[in-house]
Formats: sequence, structure tokens, C-alpha cells
Amino acid sequence: MKKIDHIGIAVKNLTEAENTYRALLNTNPFKQEIVDSEKVAVSFFEISNTKIELLQALTPESPIAKFIQKKGEGIHHIAFEVDDLTLETERLIQEGFIPIGEPKKGADNQWVLFFHPKNTHGVLIEICQNIK
Repeated sequence: MKKIDHIGIAVKNLTEAENTYRALLNTNPFKQEIVDSEKVAVSFFEISNTKIELLQALTPESPIAKFIQKKGEGIHHIAFEVDDLTLETERLIQEGFIPIGEPKKGADNQWVLFFHPKNTHGVLIEICQNIK
């Protein structure tokens, strides 16, 4: 693991959340995009080489919609940047962590894989590698 890449925050209304974080961080988002595989719209802010990813569900079936329904808005996951997603996945599985699904293309031009929060004291963990 190299560093915290971003913190994902589930929000009900992306525009309202962008306004909040624009005021809080005193900067504008540097990127907005739709991630079809997760059925979410995302907006990224950056501060000191760490990103904040705001995530709004686009459908009721989205994992973010289900998260907000169960827990409300708030921190959804912490993502760690890795050099090699495959090797780090193998290492984490050997350590007993449980992947959720398979690696896939995520937001911000990255390969991503999530790990179940039951092995990480209730925190959903994502590992990500920049697509070259």
C-alpha cells in the first residue's frame, strides 16, 4: 500500500454536497463522472494529494443507494493506492481479507477492488491502481 488515495463519501444530492465541500475545502471539484458499473455519479476534490470522492446513487439498486438507506449519508470507504492490484489482492486474501467481487474499472481511471468490512472493523476498504 502506497498511500490513502481517497475517502469515499455517500451523499443523497451531489450538487448540494459539492457546494458543501467547495466551501469547506475552499476549492472546486477537479473531476465529475458517471461510473456505470456502480450506478453512481461522482465528484472529486483534492487536498494535499488526497482526494475526497462524493458518490450519489443513480438508481435505487446502486450500492450507494443501499448504503444510504441502511446507514445514511457519510463515509462509505477508504481507498488505498497500490502499485500492483493483482499482487496486493493476493497478499490481502492470504492475510484473510475477503474481496467483494472482482477487480473492475472504477472512477478516476483506476482499477479497483473492495474488501469486506467485516474483516476491517466495519470499514469498507478499496484498493486502486491507476490504469496505465
